[in-house]
Amino acid sequence: MRLIEELKKDIQFVANLKDQQLQFNTTWGVFSPRGIDAGTQLFLKHLELTDNEVALDIGCGYGPIGLCIASYSKNSEVHLVDKDFVAVDYANKNAQQNNLDNAKAYLSNGLSAVAKDKKFTTIVSNIPAKVGKEMLSILLHDVREYLEPNGQFVVVTINGLRQYIKRNFMEVFGNYEKIKQSKNYTISRCVKI
Repeated sequence: MRLIEELKKDIQFVANLKDQQLQFNTTWGVFSPRGIDAGTQLFLKHLELTDNEVALDIGCGYGPIGLCIASYSKNSEVHLVDKDFVAVDYANKNAQQNNLDNAKAYLSNGLSAVAKDKKFTTIVSNIPAKVGKEMLSILLHDVREYLEPNGQFVVVTINGLRQYIKRNFMEVFGNYEKIKQSKNYTISRCVKI
C-alpha cells in the first residue's frame, strides 16, 4: 500500500534547457516522466529562436519544449497542445511554477482546437514514432495553414522516420533541412515559403 501511495506522488526534477533552468512536475503515464528524453534534449540544443516567437508545441506532454521556448524568449507567446488531459494539466502547472505567463496549454487532437485565425512563426513537435501516417499527413497540412510566411516547422523524430519526414516536408512545403542527426534521432526543419 505504501509503495502505491509513493507512486501516486508527483515526480519532480529540475532541467537545464537552452541555458534555462526549469522545474518540472510529472506523473506516471506521461511520456518520459523521470526526466527530459534524449530526443528533446538534442532538439532544444539545435532549435533556433528569435525573441518574439509566436510558437506552438504539438504533443507537448508536460511541457519541456514549449516551456523552454517561453523561458528562452520572454517576449514570445507560446501555445502548447496535447490530446492527453493529464499532460495538458501538468504543462499548465509547470508553466505556472516557472512563472511563464506567456505559455498556455490546452487540449487538442493535433491542431483541431487551435483558433483558426491564429498564425505562428515557429511550430515544433517531438513526433511520436507511432503517430500513424494518417495523423502525420493531417498534421503537416494543418501546420502549413497555421504558419506565417517564412515560419518554421521543426521536429525531432526517431531516425526510422527521417526519410518519411523528408519526403513529406518536400511534398507539403517544398523544402527540407536536416538540422542534426544523432545515433537515434533526427531534427528536421522546413519553412513555409
